[in-house]
Amino acid sequence: MPRSRRLGANAEDRAAAFLQNSGYTIVTRNYVAPGFSEIDIVAMTADDVLVFVEVKERRHGGMVGPEESISAAKRKRLWLAANHYLGEVVGKEMTVRFDVIAFDGLEIRHHVDAFRP
Repeated sequence: MPRSRRLGANAEDRAAAFLQNSGYTIVTRNYVAPGFSEIDIVAMTADDVLVFVEVKERRHGGMVGPEESISAAKRKRLWLAANHYLGEVVGKEMTVRFDVIAFDGLEIRHHVDAFRP
């Protein structure tokens, strides 16, 4: 596995553990919607909100923070992937939101309802 993929997988592991410790249930990880994008983590809140989570990690002190690296085009691809997931896996309407978990050096930031389609 390439180093960058290992680092990404490690960040996703830490994000999943953070979510579980915060009361979320991990539904799936690394969901790939053909032709759209990969969703890092799909989780469920205690009050039945389906959460699509984008995990970003940057070295502390970088030029751009992890949150700022999520472009409008990436958000659109995530929205399309989430729509695919809802249609192909869930099969019903649900309350959903998009969160971002950002690792900046040793700091973790969880942005709830970080963006809308």
